[in-house]
Amino acid sequence: MFCSASVTQHLLRGFAAAALLYSAFHFAEIYPFWIIPALIGAFLLMRGCPSCWLLGLVETIAKRRARAAQAGLRS
Repeated sequence: MFCSASVTQHLLRGFAAAALLYSAFHFAEIYPFWIIPALIGAFLLMRGCPSCWLLGLVETIAKRRARAAQAGLRS
């Protein structure tokens, strides 16, 4: 449910969400209208809260290891 197709894709989504969160709070005084769209964008990129993103990262890594182990057994 939470996993991405690859660890790289998952990390890139997390980096983009972190950049949106940073910009939302850093530019809050200058561009107050930017806070809501940036928070919504970060929420969508993380597919929920930061805990959900971290859980998805762990699941993605576990899925990748399982595929690697299964490929090793077939060889």
